[in-house]
Amino acid sequence: MDTKYYSYPKERFDEGKIRTVCLESSEAVFRAMAEEMARTVRENNEKGEKTVFIVPVGPVGQYPFFAQLAADWKLSLKNVWLINMDEYLDDSRHWIAKDHLLSFRGFMDRSLYNVLPQELNVPASQRIFPDPDAPEKILSIIQELGKVDICFGGIGINGHLAFNEAEDVSAEEFAERRTRVIEISRETRTANAIGDLNGAIDAMPKYAVTVGMKEILSARKIRLGVFRPWHRAVVRRALFDSPSGSFPVTLIQNHPDSLIYVNDVAAGIAF
Repeated sequence: MDTKYYSYPKERFDEGKIRTVCLESSEAVFRAMAEEMARTVRENNEKGEKTVFIVPVGPVGQYPFFAQLAADWKLSLKNVWLINMDEYLDDSRHWIAKDHLLSFRGFMDRSLYNVLPQELNVPASQRIFPDPDAPEKILSIIQELGKVDICFGGIGINGHLAFNEAEDVSAEEFAERRTRVIEISRETRTANAIGDLNGAIDAMPKYAVTVGMKEILSARKIRLGVFRPWHRAVVRRALFDSPSGSFPVTLIQNHPDSLIYVNDVAAGIAF
């Protein structure tokens, strides 16, 4: 594989196959994501339309800014559906407990739903997580709602979106992957262990349920944020490699409205 693009400066990002916006800090990336969330909800509310987002737990820095904007703007979220990308599973392939340190369901409660003013809050029935016992429900919910306005997310060490781990298949085949239970790769478990459990790889869950690429690519817009030192290589491969299941984020090169927010750290040359 030709990896010369790892040494490309950020000035060459415009030559890539995905639109990028380089910002001065992680805070600026999180604010940009939060502001796009809030603006979309406000515009849809004004039109009397529902808002549907696919959202991550990673990155997460956008949620405090979004909650503050909702409070400041008196922004009703009663007609908003938040579909979370994924959740960790135990060895029996069931959701880990909500009070588990790593639970994404618990995180969303602590960091968003319990923070938002209750008179504005997303109704409990509209806080959606993929269910390992009924993964087909995510696509059904999206079809019933009629749209996904924006899919927000990050990019994993091996190019994964949500927990759509890399596979040696064509872009066309990988784009059809739907919500499902997956075994998490060693690379992903290692990277997440560094950030979440101070390197305790053996304590990381081995399984997850994830929204599929089919659902992600169905969104009208895709907005990703990158901000870590190892994202320097990841974002360059996303921009300049050919689309394939071997590096899943490359599939968004063919999406009509995708964008990656890049902070000052991730904009730096990989090597």
